[in-house]
Amino acid sequence: MNQRQVNAFRMVMRHGSITAAAQALNLSQPAVSRLIADLEADLGFPLLLRLGGKAQPTPEAHEFFQEVERMFYGLDRLALVAQEIRDLRRAAFRVATMPMASFDIVPRAMKRFIDRYQGVSVTHDVHTSPRILDLLASHQIDLGIGQTHPDRKDLSVLAAFRTDCVCVMRPDNPLAQRAVLTPQDLKDAPLVALTHRTITSGHMSQRFAEAEIVPNVVAETQPSYSACGLAALGIGIAIVDPITPEIFGPALISIPFEPRVPFDFQILKPNEMPLSRPADRFLQELLATIADRPDYGRLVHKIST
Repeated sequence: MNQRQVNAFRMVMRHGSITAAAQALNLSQPAVSRLIADLEADLGFPLLLRLGGKAQPTPEAHEFFQEVERMFYGLDRLALVAQEIRDLRRAAFRVATMPMASFDIVPRAMKRFIDRYQGVSVTHDVHTSPRILDLLASHQIDLGIGQTHPDRKDLSVLAAFRTDCVCVMRPDNPLAQRAVLTPQDLKDAPLVALTHRTITSGHMSQRFAEAEIVPNVVAETQPSYSACGLAALGIGIAIVDPITPEIFGPALISIPFEPRVPFDFQILKPNEMPLSRPADRFLQELLATIADRPDYGRLVHKIST
């Protein structure tokens, strides 16, 4: 018994005659008759009674046909599932991002993606960079946006972006009208710093050390929105990425810091693991979203996927 035989039998049962089945299959009548006869020989019982030039299904044919239809329903269902996967109407992927990317960048990219691929289920989590790197390394997420050191060999950097840190403070702060702030300007000002475990903190410490100034750090916190929250309460001036303060609106003033302190972030995936089709499509929407807003960051590295 083979698929051609079973399909010929199915067409005869569906169309009611060997002639109609032959037309549906684009075969000759003798070819269809031979396929049915071979199937009967394999099964060991007759399927069609040839009466007066017509093929009459036997009771066994009707019973066998029910199972054939179930089988073909399963095949049709598989074909439908395959088409849905191909068209990205049946897919899911997971992305985790550091907070600074979660307020505006990723939501905009997700809207673009969901508008285009409405059948895809997206799971977006927000974590600190170390947690994101661990989730990527253990293959628990497909994509991540975070900060990493170049010596990580278990992760692939798909794209890297650079922004410059800003000083954020309440509008009534005495320094709020400055065009630029330097370590000398901040010598005696109370500061809210990102914790020493962050990459940005290392850059900040270097800038103040080069200026031979000991910063007046009154609080350390992480992530940037926590530092902005403290700055909005007047606890001190926070030095953070330029994107996060936007969510605080007029409660905070952002002023460029000189010399520049880079705030880099990378789009990452597990090393030696190809992106799934939905993850790759989301990556393209993410890159397009960032490209539309130069203030989100300058592209400094990108690899083709």
